[in-house]
Amino acid sequence: MRSLHGEPAVDTVPGLTAGPVALAWLTQFLVGTDLFVVAPLLPHIAASFGISPAGTGLLVTAFSVAYVVASPFAGWISDRRDRATVLVVALVLFSAANAGTALAPGLGLLVVARVVAGAAAAATGPTVYALVSTRARPRARAQTLAVVGSGLLTALWVGAPAGSLLGRYAGWQTAFVILAAGTLLLAVPHAVVWRRLPVPATAAPPREPRPGRPPGTGVAVAAVTVTTLWAFSVYSLYTFLAVALHADGRATAVTWLLVVYGVGAVLGGQLGGRFADRGDPVRVTRTALALTAALEAVVALVFSATWALACALGLFAVAAYAFFPAQQRHLVDLFPGRATALLSWNNSALFVGLSLAGAAGGPVVHALGYPALLYLGAAVAVPACLVARGRPPRTPGKEEPP
Repeated sequence: MRSLHGEPAVDTVPGLTAGPVALAWLTQFLVGTDLFVVAPLLPHIAASFGISPAGTGLLVTAFSVAYVVASPFAGWISDRRDRATVLVVALVLFSAANAGTALAPGLGLLVVARVVAGAAAAATGPTVYALVSTRARPRARAQTLAVVGSGLLTALWVGAPAGSLLGRYAGWQTAFVILAAGTLLLAVPHAVVWRRLPVPATAAPPREPRPGRPPGTGVAVAAVTVTTLWAFSVYSLYTFLAVALHADGRATAVTWLLVVYGVGAVLGGQLGGRFADRGDPVRVTRTALALTAALEAVVALVFSATWALACALGLFAVAAYAFFPAQQRHLVDLFPGRATALLSWNNSALFVGLSLAGAAGGPVVHALGYPALLYLGAAVAVPACLVARGRPPRTPGKEEPP
């Protein structure tokens, strides 16, 4: 028996070995590096085209907007087609976009290349998560997602700085050529590995979806709204941290404080995944959000003391990033047949929150200072904690699980 994705449909699944998990991790690392490396390369890109660094900020916006717009459509297609094929096509397109970024003769084509890269990334990340989550053992699903997601977090504090150094000494185009080559090479094993791994029949979408709005849409919207609020809270702190430290005369502390933050984020993701697999994922998300709110306020209080700030940042990152794998597990458990679509909406919600944090954070920091922005982020995490709940939709003729 085969699912609608062209994948074997079985009632049980043996779980994932280290190979597919490592492949998924590396994919998230390369895509994440592409996402985070653009910002530190903007001065070099601006110099190449003879424009102001502010003008090149359009590259970040183009990528983010393309990601948010394309993500729901990519998820919808992935849930109705062979996910492995969707992933391979997305990786090839992503590779071509990065090659186009490196070879673009002017800013106009460079923006187009980043739009294509954003659209391809929108199909890559959620599809990887869906392939992993539907093949992982149920009792290890969130933890496996956390391991894969740590590739994205590692890109935040390893891939992006490395790409920045490469751009400084070898030219910014070199970073994108390497990313293009890496993602193209990854398409080959992805085309083979996932077709050899079984997927439970429950992970396949229904054969004849009912017309009209899918069941549980309200629950799904509420769930991904929580992600938007979480992202605003977390990235209001992260986006302006380096700016605030530079303004405060502590530029030399930026690098190692970001490393502390990144290590805490990876650790938090692993803990969040482990706790979500052993208990209630929604309880984990609510606890993480409550701690995020409290610790963001603590970061604001100790911001002027560097060592106290380092401790608070590490604890904040652990609490904040424990949320994400538990949230992903919650969404997959709610709608296993629409896993990619829900994870795509979740990633779009993340980018919306990140964009709102960037848009609101600048004026707040300028008018009231960085600690005031942190208090705002902490306040936003509170309603997210209260909204974070949800149950699987009722299916007619079946009992609702306790």
